[in-house]
Amino acid sequence: MSRSAALFAAVDVGTNSVRLMVGTVRDGRVEPLERLMRITRLGVGVDATRTLDPAAIERTLGVLGEFRSVLDRHGAPPVRATATSAARDATNRDDLFTPASDLGFEMELLSGEDEAALSFLGATSGLDPRDVPSPYLVLDIGGGSTEFVYGTSEPEASISLPMGCVRTTEQYLESDPPSPEELSNALGIVRDELTDVARALPHVERTCTLIGLAGTVTTVAAVELGVADYDREAIHHVRLTRDAVEDVFRTLATENAEQRRTNPGLEEGRVDVIVGGTLVLVSVLRTFGFEEMLVSEADILDGLVLSQAVGRSSAAG
Repeated sequence: MSRSAALFAAVDVGTNSVRLMVGTVRDGRVEPLERLMRITRLGVGVDATRTLDPAAIERTLGVLGEFRSVLDRHGAPPVRATATSAARDATNRDDLFTPASDLGFEMELLSGEDEAALSFLGATSGLDPRDVPSPYLVLDIGGGSTEFVYGTSEPEASISLPMGCVRTTEQYLESDPPSPEELSNALGIVRDELTDVARALPHVERTCTLIGLAGTVTTVAAVELGVADYDREAIHHVRLTRDAVEDVFRTLATENAEQRRTNPGLEEGRVDVIVGGTLVLVSVLRTFGFEEMLVSEADILDGLVLSQAVGRSSAAG
């Protein structure tokens, strides 16, 4: 990597986690220098109260303070900081955005469509259609929402649905482990919600490659592979079969929290919401008949970095 290559940074403030990436761009893809994730559960209770919990705001601001120190260590590169589902749904988001600005993060509130487009940009960057055929369907399962975006070299249609690992858990899965009735009810509701995808993405049946992003997907892959410690290279672009996802779902859904946390690859902060997220993933595979999925560690963070690099190139031209 050239020492003169421009650095860019991205921060994604999600419903369940806050993430940072610092990297440079070469040949249309991001080369990460540092990638961090902290679970802060910003969206706890938002679905019921429509407000961000003060303690969750403080946890998130603490992580942003940590990330500011990391950025300063890298020479304070330009950063694009965005917030997604939890902030979209909360009436008091300025309680987070104003102090975040004091830390040097001018937060952008992304619409579901913008979130989907950036996820598509990140996930498909650097893919060779000869090895990974298009059209693509990018599936981004977050804490409070799930984005679907269909396209080839660029997004052609997208939809954001109000379901994710935290929201599904809080709404439908009260028992530990979830009861068969809770699971059946949640599966039925999610399946009904997915009918909107077929309407919004009329060519979804033409998808050649399903690409799965974000914590639920990468956690399921890590559990299936038995990757105890985070290893990006072990997970990035692994192909995960539907049978494997179904097997992980059956295991996690029948374990209580104490049993669940013994699974290699399952982070402590996801123990209580991973069943909800995996339920969404299984429902997508079943509903649309996908037999496998390409797992991608390149996601909205990569899209945010690429968007800055493209903007800089356009300005220079």
